[in-house]
Amino acid sequence: MAPAAPSGTDTIAAVATPPGRGGVGVIRVSGPQSRAVAERLFVSPRPDFTGLRPYRLHHGTLRAPSGRTLDEAMAAFMPGPGSYTGEDTVELYCHGSPAVLTAVLAAVFACGARPAGPGEFTKRAFQNGRLDLSQAEAVAELIAARGDAQADLALARLAGGMGRAAAELGQALEELRAGICLAVDFPEEEVECLPRAAFATGVAAVIDRIDALLAANRRARPFREGARVALFGRVNAGKSSLFNALLGTDRALVTDCPGTTRDYLEEGLTLDGLPVRLLDTAGLRETPDAIERAGKERGLRLAEQADLGLYLVDGSCPAVSDAETEALLAALTPARVLVVITKADLPPASPAPAVRLVARGFETLAISSRTGFGLTGLLAAIRARLTRTHGPCEPDTPAPSDREAAALTAAKTELTELAADIQAAIPYDLLGVRLETAHGLLAAVTGESSPEDIFNAVFEKFCIGK
Repeated sequence: MAPAAPSGTDTIAAVATPPGRGGVGVIRVSGPQSRAVAERLFVSPRPDFTGLRPYRLHHGTLRAPSGRTLDEAMAAFMPGPGSYTGEDTVELYCHGSPAVLTAVLAAVFACGARPAGPGEFTKRAFQNGRLDLSQAEAVAELIAARGDAQADLALARLAGGMGRAAAELGQALEELRAGICLAVDFPEEEVECLPRAAFATGVAAVIDRIDALLAANRRARPFREGARVALFGRVNAGKSSLFNALLGTDRALVTDCPGTTRDYLEEGLTLDGLPVRLLDTAGLRETPDAIERAGKERGLRLAEQADLGLYLVDGSCPAVSDAETEALLAALTPARVLVVITKADLPPASPAPAVRLVARGFETLAISSRTGFGLTGLLAAIRARLTRTHGPCEPDTPAPSDREAAALTAAKTELTELAADIQAAIPYDLLGVRLETAHGLLAAVTGESSPEDIFNAVFEKFCIGK
């Protein structure tokens, strides 16, 4: 089961806005003494002020216990259990000066609060039943989101999508358990029980649903972590020039000398809400240089592992083929490669170097990194290819996190073995044990049956103040 709710004996506080200067800085205080702490600091100009009223913004000044005025601010009191943490909470809206926030936070500590740890506000929300563990993880993901795709994935889980999915799976297992409980509880009696064929069908249905969730995890991974797009091709094909053009900066060194890029470069960009990790790899050619050869081999591995490869071909030069490139193209297949014909501003070679690739089903696009021709279309094609390969999950299928996917995979393994046991006519009481084990693994998704180290690992990823 989840850890017990906090004792409620201490009050925590932290700055809830990012470090640095800003128009507004927020200090969050949560715990049984939060209102009392705030009222020791807050002074209202209203003669009829009698204290912080729930769910109302109060304007006034904040003064340290010494009487020093710290800031002109707003204060809001949100009583538990209706607050974010499920306990009494106060937020102080100050000017976003680091000096002001530091002074106000020090005064809050002087009045009895203690510093909050990373993710402690959200941990209290979980412990007080305001969020399940999946939703708590989603809070951290939403804060870290770098684009619309990541934010949408986090919001779907924050809305309870994974919790509902896990509950539905658990309910299905409970119904199967109820169907065999007569045989388990009354083994000596001749009572009707769930037939083995129906039992196996019910288990298979749960496995299918788990498979759909695991597929959603795989499809969502590039959107969470950033899809990897590797530029590869022969030396002087224009990889570094395209790398710079897509980034809009001179990140990679570009010269006419072959082999300038001897290792890979990596930078991030966002394509209409989709985070991408762009990799510029070393050019492909035979070379006696051990360092260049090592860089080439690393580039080949990166291209093999990438979500999408951009195979660059110099459109102004005759086609050159080699065994390594052919083997890589065969391994990636047209589904994972876009062929980019570079240097479209120069006279094209005859015959066109990409004719053989088009005949093999590879999609090709012509660009010029120097003039910008075709770059907009290339970016659109990259995004379209990535979203087609990994695209958004079905609306009713939330995308589990890697932690949740591990729990689902373990549950699937248990259920797969259960299906084999059903086929082998293992007694119902032993089948019931497997059902309960799978049920417990599914409960770990929402934190109902997770050990303390799992909770700590989840909340340690949070920033202080959330």
